[in-house]
Amino acid sequence: MARVLIVMGSDSDVPNIEGAWKVLEELGVAFDVRVASAHRTPDVVHEMATGAREAGYSVVIAAAGIAAHLAGVFASLTTLPVVAVPMPTGTLGGLDALLSGVQMPPGVPIASMGIGGAKNAGLFAAAILAVSDSAMKTRLDLYRQKMAEGVRDADLRLRAKVATKPT
Repeated sequence: MARVLIVMGSDSDVPNIEGAWKVLEELGVAFDVRVASAHRTPDVVHEMATGAREAGYSVVIAAAGIAAHLAGVFASLTTLPVVAVPMPTGTLGGLDALLSGVQMPPGVPIASMGIGGAKNAGLFAAAILAVSDSAMKTRLDLYRQKMAEGVRDADLRLRAKVATKPT
């Protein structure tokens, strides 16, 4: 069974990354969550990245703020798809982390979500898995149908509410 590795640079990132594992849980995707810093524990990051494929991971979600080199370091050490989630931290509110991801040099690509885009990272990881897993594709299709139904229901509620107001 394919698994996703979620790694964050600091445990202070937990509130901003938990959307990724919540959506993975909802979709039935196996995952592990770790803390490792590209700057403070580079040996741990190196070991995790170089061993990720052999450990059974198919996608890596890397969340970091400020300098945000975690996703790029992972991508430099594995050919697995790496999805960056820039954390909304630091004096620039995550803009530096976003630019760190989207400005990767040619040859070492990563995907980058928007600042704080953990839920989208989980959905993107599931979409990657769905390429070769028909059961995952079905679960992802059902998730999107449910989401669309929620929007239609919200539209009906709003239209009913607005239509009943006196003019």
